[in-house]
Amino acid sequence: MAAKSRVPSFEQLQQELSASEFDVTPCEGVQTGVLVTKHGVAAVLIPAREPGAAAAMATPAGVLVKGEIARLLDRGYQKFIKTSQYELPATAAQLHAIHAFTEELKELTGEDCLYNESLGTTSDLYRYDRLKGRESAQPAPVRPWDLAGGH
Repeated sequence: MAAKSRVPSFEQLQQELSASEFDVTPCEGVQTGVLVTKHGVAAVLIPAREPGAAAAMATPAGVLVKGEIARLLDRGYQKFIKTSQYELPATAAQLHAIHAFTEELKELTGEDCLYNESLGTTSDLYRYDRLKGRESAQPAPVRPWDLAGGH
């Protein structure tokens, strides 16, 4: 018989996060949500709705910029830290901090750790500028093997 895994309550999870040196504070604007921070990176957790989990992420992990959790934006050639007011190039230190924070948080909350995420930091927004403006202004040339005249 397989052993059942212990799923802590949301309050117990908050205590475990505090014991692991995370700062846990109530989050303004998110009912029953808590702001979890460590090493300048933060995420908002809410109690999980599905059985088998203690918490779910209300916002993805991101660097704290002037009290706001920034999103990680990938433009193909560079990753950026994006807030409602700023868009700054991400540094290697920030990417390492986001990756370490996310891995440790997932381990404590019991979320699945995916292989591609374990390789490095994954972005939650992708905006490749090299694809912008590639729409053809001219119609495609007529190919001789295409049927003309409805036959």
